[in-house]
This record gives sequence, structure tokens and C-alpha cells, in this order.
Amino acid sequence: MTTIALYNIKGGVGKTAGCVNLAYLAAEEGKKVLIWDLDPQGSASFYFSVEAKLKGGIKKLLTGESQLDASIQATEFENLWMLPADFGNRHLDVLVDSTKQSKKKFKSLVGSLQGEFDYLFIDCPPGIGPLSEAIFAAADYVVLPTIPTTLSIRTYEMAQQFFEENQLDASRLIAFFSMVDIRKNLHNEVIGKYYKHKQFLRNYVPYLSTVEKMGSKLAPVAWFAPSSYAAQCFREVWKELKKKTSA
Repeated sequence: MTTIALYNIKGGVGKTAGCVNLAYLAAEEGKKVLIWDLDPQGSASFYFSVEAKLKGGIKKLLTGESQLDASIQATEFENLWMLPADFGNRHLDVLVDSTKQSKKKFKSLVGSLQGEFDYLFIDCPPGIGPLSEAIFAAADYVVLPTIPTTLSIRTYEMAQQFFEENQLDASRLIAFFSMVDIRKNLHNEVIGKYYKHKQFLRNYVPYLSTVEKMGSKLAPVAWFAPSSYAAQCFREVWKELKKKTSA
């Protein structure tokens, strides 16, 4: 099983859209895929019309009061399952910080899924804290959707610096540009600067209304608009990411 965490310190960068669409594309290829929605906003869960059965589920998982399998729910899409978020996730940093050996326990939870799924996609909340550190320790790859602006690039550099300062393998960081508007000079300049950067994918996801329609369609782009330019872009990003994470 390959674990891919979609993460950014900054919110509003297309992280959940990336997680939902990339996971769907993996499932469309016949892979068994699980999405773990750890963002208290629960947007990934909303897109798949899945609600948590058990409030405070993540707390009970970390404390050993419940099993991971009991919280996993099927979506209406073949080969795709969800560990939905609940609003209690807003306290996760406090919970993880107060739980003994929390990093080890979180990694053990992820490890317990080995053999059941081909891919685990984690939709991470923005910010950085104890939960982020636990995810960094458990994930095989941390993927950062990044808007091609100065402030968004800075968040990528901050994540890279955090990995280096904490002796984490920075080669596990992968970034791709999201919400790209090629009409903007700044977006073109930033993409041009990082185009050959080894940790940035060459393909990107543009800022398109088709992606915004996920909220009304409650489905991934490649399902409700399979021939659209947005779907094509997500497919190219997935193709490149798949190759990079299987090396």
C-alpha cells in the first residue's frame, strides 16, 4: 500500500480537490483506494456524500477504543472507500499532542491497512502541528498542491525546511501547481522558475469552473465531466505522480 498525504500549511490551495480527484483516478484504474478525511471541514467526505457513523471516531482510534475497519465506509464509486471526517477533528492537534506515543500509534493505524488497499490518500487539514508531524511520519509521500504565487511557494519552502530540520527524508515531498491561471504573469513566471525543479511535477491543475462544480455534482471531475480539460489535467498529474511514487 502506498500512502499519499495531500497537505499544505496554507488553506484554499486546491488540496481537497486534488485528493478527491487523484484518489478517484487510482480507483478508476482498478486499484483499491481509501481516502482518510482528517480535515474538520470534511470537504472530501461531503464530495462523496459520506458522514461519520461514530462521533469522535479518531479519538477512539488513537486510544484503542475502536477499530479502524469499523469506521471505513463504501462510496458509490467502485474500488473507493472513505474514512470520513467529523467536526471533532478540530481538536486533533490537542488529542495527538496529549496521547502517549501518538506518532507511533498513528503510524500503526496506517500500517494496519496494509494488504487491504493499494492506496491510502490522506486529506490533511491546513497548518502544522502534532497531527501534521504524525502524518509526515506515517505517509510514504507528502504531496503539496501549490498555487504559483509568492506566498504559496513560501509554504512549500517552509515544509521543505521543516523536513530537513527534523531529519525527515525531504525526497518524500512532491509538489504540483494548482489553481493555475495562465493569464497572470506571476503564475507563468513562478511555473517557469520551478518547471525543472525535481520535486515539482511538470503537469498542473488550472483554475477552472469545472473543478468548482464538484460541490454541486458531489463527485470527482473525471466522473461528471470525463472529457473536460480539467479532467485531462488531473489525469496527467495522476499519471506523473503515480510514476514518481512507484519508483
